[in-house]
Amino acid sequence: MDMVTLGKTGITVPKNGFGALPVQRVGMEDAVKLLRGAYEGGFRFFDTARAYSDSEEKLGEALADVRKEIYLATKTMAKDGEGFKRDLETSLKLLKTDYLDIYQFHNPAFCPKPGDGTGLYEAMAEAKEQGMVRHIGITNHRIGVAKEAIESGLYETLQFPFCYLATEKDLEVVEMCRKADMGFIAMKALSGGLITNSAAAYAYLAQFEGVLPIWGVQRQSELEEFLRYMDEPPAMTEELQAVIDGDRKQLSGNFCRGCGYCMPCPVGIEINTCARMSLLIRRSPSEKQLTEKAQAMMKKIENCLHCGACAKKCPYGLDTPRLLEENYKDYQEILAGKPL
Repeated sequence: MDMVTLGKTGITVPKNGFGALPVQRVGMEDAVKLLRGAYEGGFRFFDTARAYSDSEEKLGEALADVRKEIYLATKTMAKDGEGFKRDLETSLKLLKTDYLDIYQFHNPAFCPKPGDGTGLYEAMAEAKEQGMVRHIGITNHRIGVAKEAIESGLYETLQFPFCYLATEKDLEVVEMCRKADMGFIAMKALSGGLITNSAAAYAYLAQFEGVLPIWGVQRQSELEEFLRYMDEPPAMTEELQAVIDGDRKQLSGNFCRGCGYCMPCPVGIEINTCARMSLLIRRSPSEKQLTEKAQAMMKKIENCLHCGACAKKCPYGLDTPRLLEENYKDYQEILAGKPL
């Protein structure tokens, strides 16, 4: 079993973290079964967020009786100190605990600091002093904010997108965390579903000693896949490296990661799905992507106002309207029976 320590926090867990965003999409009974199965199979790090609808409630229901044996991380999108305190109180109640191992600012557009006028960091520091928060973290999709958080010395963990499609700039963030003895939690380890070989994804991330990947798990089959890696962690081989090299060639350049921070769209376009539909069809063909419902979803691209709001909010600086147009064109050709 591969283990990882999250920097100065001292938190040491199997190099398999449970990303609990997807459990909001299944019922309570199925969610509890998944979470309990993950715990019994060796998962010890569970990450969720106040923004993930009922995910915290499901974790509380499934894991309250083994609270001292696991590490819980959640997040707040509060804009001020009062909102922070409300979120913290709600999270603790739903998770059925009186403390959080890591509490994270959830993808803020800036790096919260003492004296910045929001009261956010002051509220976080107070919560830590009172024992409700053990370690202070931040999540982000913006390299600038991530680097500022590392350099500030105010944070003990950073959660940031990281997978084998990483750029040199992403790798620089990982190295900065290592030098700062700051825990690195890798979200989007499967790039929002574009990476379909989990063994290759695991083997790549296993090369980074201080990186903890969190896998979004929604189905029993997905859980079983990652549970196998507890006892038989994939190591890098020529075969897996060839998979990585092929994916890098196909997915290099501008592509939508599906983070959803461009949403909502004023005309109702599901940007984070539509802007990468052709890639999804190429990599994981499914009849669900060609149903009447899916076609209606893609047709909304015709209503694009070209207002530029989505591009301004994209943490990766993508020309989102252009990506939508290109994906819609590819999609229409697929429906017409033309190969991509």
